[in-house]
Amino acid sequence: MVEIEDTTKQTQEFLSLLEGREGETHAIILQDFPDPDAISCAFAYRLIAEERGIETDLIYGGRVSHQENIAMINLLNIELIEWGQEAIPSGKYDGSVFVDNQGTTVNLVDRLDAAGVPSIAVVDHHAKQDRLTPIFQDIRIVGACASIFVDYISKGALELKTSKPEHRRLATALMHGIISETGSMITALPLDFRAAGLIQPFIDNELLVEILHQQRSHRVMEIIRMALENRVIREGYCFSGIGYLRSSDRDAIPQAADFLLTEATVHTAIVYGMVSHSHGGESINGSLRTTEVALGPDSFLKDALGKMESGTFYGGGKSTAGGFSIPLGFLSGQDNSKLSHLKWKAYDEKIRKKFFNKIGVVEDKEDE
Repeated sequence: MVEIEDTTKQTQEFLSLLEGREGETHAIILQDFPDPDAISCAFAYRLIAEERGIETDLIYGGRVSHQENIAMINLLNIELIEWGQEAIPSGKYDGSVFVDNQGTTVNLVDRLDAAGVPSIAVVDHHAKQDRLTPIFQDIRIVGACASIFVDYISKGALELKTSKPEHRRLATALMHGIISETGSMITALPLDFRAAGLIQPFIDNELLVEILHQQRSHRVMEIIRMALENRVIREGYCFSGIGYLRSSDRDAIPQAADFLLTEATVHTAIVYGMVSHSHGGESINGSLRTTEVALGPDSFLKDALGKMESGTFYGGGKSTAGGFSIPLGFLSGQDNSKLSHLKWKAYDEKIRKKFFNKIGVVEDKEDE
């Protein structure tokens, strides 16, 4: 029988952090493109904080476009605030709390710093980053960050009651976070199974089924088709650059990577595209999915892509998945079709070459 580590100390420290903060307002920071794990964690922090008289805003700096994520937010009545390019007013928040991220996949960090908002907590399950210096941090090797919040709840952070609709919605959100983040429990660890068992009596089964059975949009299917057409397979690795994407289509990238991973002989799929943001900037966004236990997505992406001038890595990950974002800076913006083609071709070849160098493969003429 597998023993689960005693995490009472982490819960006590988390609850101690919230003591004496009645009347404060916290910004709960999700990654720019929030997933079910992050959304459920933010919702959990909101209800835990409300019990202690703390107000919260759930904010993110990108878009929610994945059909399941939109369904989750709407059906479970979870209010998120999309923060554009405007500055964060000084004095609006007493502290920021980062869930399912450590600031490296968030474009709000500099604006929070400029507004004088201190980082008070980071709760995450990805490999440790060095972007933030919070008062409290709980970074664990676990399948889903949602499992950490269930652990807090089970140790007294919040008393769930089936008679309270918001508690049923929270349990449903947390279950969705765990399921989606662990590949329907395939990559779940002991704490994830324990967490799922603890919240199961409180979930709304009908809502969960409806969230999990959203159909892919025509646009997502088109992007998957492009990923299939453009893929290059070398020694079990599948790479695919899919060209220009609107910000609203960004969530199709990990879906395409998931699809490419199902091909026989492929153990790792990497899909990337040039995303045009609403504020006019552009970035190369990519997702990695793998079934190779020894790969280590976090170190793989960091080694392959390196760091920005600020010292922040372009990518990172967890045990079976990772992501990366490379801002284009001066080269961002709308160009004529010829320049746009040349820009994409240059970045596509550069990124593919970096990954080929990482796995020790020499480019063939057909890859150029």
